[in-house]
Amino acid sequence: MSTATGEASVTPVVVRLKLSLLRNGLRQSAGRRAAYIASAVLVLLFAALQLIGLIALRGNTHAASVALPLVAVLALGWAVMPLFFPSGDETLDPTRLVMLPLRPRPLVRALLVASLVGIGPLFTLCMLVGSVVAVAHGTAAYAVSVLAVPLGLLVCVALARAVAAANIRLLTSRRGRDLAVLSGLVIAVGTQVLNFGMQRLGSAGLGQLDPAADVLGWVPPASAVGAVDAVSEGSYGVGAARLALSALALVGLLFLWSRSLTRLMTSPDGSTLQAAEPARDRTRTAGLGRFLPSGRTGTIMERSLRYVWRDPKTKAAWVTSLAIGLIFPVFNALQGTGSIYFACFASGMLGVLMYNQFGQDTSAFWMVAMTISSTRDAYVELRGRALALLVISLPYATFVTVVTTAMIGDWPALPEVLGLSFALLGAMLATGAWSSARFPYSIPQEGYKNVAPGQTGLAFLSIFGGMIAAALLCVPVIALTIWLNLTADGEDWTWLLLPLGTAYGVGITLLGLRLSAPRTAAKLPEILTAVSKG
Repeated sequence: MSTATGEASVTPVVVRLKLSLLRNGLRQSAGRRAAYIASAVLVLLFAALQLIGLIALRGNTHAASVALPLVAVLALGWAVMPLFFPSGDETLDPTRLVMLPLRPRPLVRALLVASLVGIGPLFTLCMLVGSVVAVAHGTAAYAVSVLAVPLGLLVCVALARAVAAANIRLLTSRRGRDLAVLSGLVIAVGTQVLNFGMQRLGSAGLGQLDPAADVLGWVPPASAVGAVDAVSEGSYGVGAARLALSALALVGLLFLWSRSLTRLMTSPDGSTLQAAEPARDRTRTAGLGRFLPSGRTGTIMERSLRYVWRDPKTKAAWVTSLAIGLIFPVFNALQGTGSIYFACFASGMLGVLMYNQFGQDTSAFWMVAMTISSTRDAYVELRGRALALLVISLPYATFVTVVTTAMIGDWPALPEVLGLSFALLGAMLATGAWSSARFPYSIPQEGYKNVAPGQTGLAFLSIFGGMIAAALLCVPVIALTIWLNLTADGEDWTWLLLPLGTAYGVGITLLGLRLSAPRTAAKLPEILTAVSKG
């Protein structure tokens, strides 16, 4: 009797814990309260607009074709939320409760109820209510809706909890922090995909979603809304089967969640498991030096490439540049509004990574500064960093250009676009080295900010000023391209832009490194001070 009472008392305690965490978090600063209130207002406003839009679809032939994919996308968001926003909810980490005498079953029940507290569940509830209102017709359908809405909400919440519990070792490790830093990229890519999909729907109509809706009607939690739609059409057997699928999915997710909790409560803590990570990293990168130049240049390149692999902020910058550099020209080509010259965007995005090279070292730059005693040493340092960037950016820019050319079908223009890309990349490397020496700034290692407080002006001068300078440096190649395309016989000679653009890019890079090296060697203490403020 006392055991049952003790287990029953866990749920309100955990709910109060969730409310206390939320309240105490808002008390930390006025800025955090303002951000939370603003985000809550925006989310609720968007939820209200979506709810009104879904209700307006009631009676439309394709109402189910909109509602079912919407619920499926919502569930996908719940599944990936713990991976990219692990700190968004402190109760997502069950290992914090490992020292308490709790059994998995009451803990699952308590955490499931606590998960229903927050803006996310309220937004999901609005979407589910709007979806069932859009497809429900008749008393039987509304009766099924009473079960479908809470069932769909519980499946979404249980999905997030099961994913978090199964990956909690990852989320509390360095790679988990990498995922959190990359969350902005996921949002950017998702926004582009959504924008592309909306444009396609606007031109082709909602009927495009009918095949997807037929499939998603059997995939939980969209199957709960699909059950309402089936009952509205008189298919009571199909409706019961779809509702049963969602119920089975909820039971399965709760079972997997309970097993993960049991394993977490009885297995060794992650700190002992992470001790072997450096050894694995050394094994993975030990062979890298065999493919790099010998001497100091190869050492600098290997260090820079290790930053790309191991430093969360550097990795996030690289992945963002790689993704956006491909998305922009490819999506424009898919929409029929693209140009083959948009492929140069990849070179521009990757070239920006040369800016503020010393900022990624933070206070550890003193070790680099100790190895620089002359202008020659500074030149070799900058050259090694530029070569490390070229190892990835040069083949990738070529790949993006070829893909864009293939999608547009303008193969005769491939040589001139490649020449422009290489010239732009060289100009970005040159101005990047120059701005790294003159406008260094610190990159905070914690949080999402990429500029230390008080250094925003330096970052603006470094990046935007350098980009403008790089564009101006490319004027000779751009002017030659325009002249050849406007001249009557010029199109027969546009292939010369590939070797000329490549040679120009190499020459301008070397010139930029030469001009930046004296400043770097003379201002090492100032650079160290600037990059150590974060």
